[in-house]
Amino acid sequence: MKKAVAKPAKPTVKTAKKVVAKTVKAAPAPKPAKPPVATPAVAKKIAATITKPVTEPPAATKPVKAKTAAPAVAVEGAMAPAFSLPRDGGATVSLADYAGQQLVIFFYPRANTPGCTKEAIDFTRLTRDFGAAKTAVLGVSADPLKAQESFRDKHDLTTPLLSDEAHAMLKAYGAWGEKSMYGKTFEGVLRTTVLIDKGGRVAKIWRGVKVDGHADAVLEEASRI
Repeated sequence: MKKAVAKPAKPTVKTAKKVVAKTVKAAPAPKPAKPPVATPAVAKKIAATITKPVTEPPAATKPVKAKTAAPAVAVEGAMAPAFSLPRDGGATVSLADYAGQQLVIFFYPRANTPGCTKEAIDFTRLTRDFGAAKTAVLGVSADPLKAQESFRDKHDLTTPLLSDEAHAMLKAYGAWGEKSMYGKTFEGVLRTTVLIDKGGRVAKIWRGVKVDGHADAVLEEASRI
């Protein structure tokens, strides 16, 4: 006879609940992680970041005022235009040579013509008087140096005579422009005289000069300022 094998007992629902409950109880829930503790140095940086004031935008820069351009033509009250030209004898004369003293410049149309000859002789005649007024005198025209030297020698002129064949100085002082003679219009030297003060500014300008008595009138003005 075969022996009967005992079958394992089926777990009851009650038994299963006890096992599950025991398993859940056996596995403790993980503890929440603690936040990292900041070191003193890190805490200082954080505090500095929080309390750091907001940087204000840079103040708007003030607009730079443009410098006033020098006038195209010499005018009274403005600085006299600089120049550097050859004179009779070959030396070079510039405005800088007369820094700190008064200067008279008479522009004449052409050497050895009647009006220009009288004007140059009158200024030479008053050389000592201009010296007493601490004022130097220069004559300027567009004539070449040879013509200036011939003019000087023929009339014993002592006033330095400058040659401006390129017309640069003549134009800067407004002594070059349109003129007419015998019904013809052309460009040439306009008889002009300029008085420059000790500070290098144009004190007075005579345009459309009439030769008679002109040198004396310039001397009077030079003695006055």
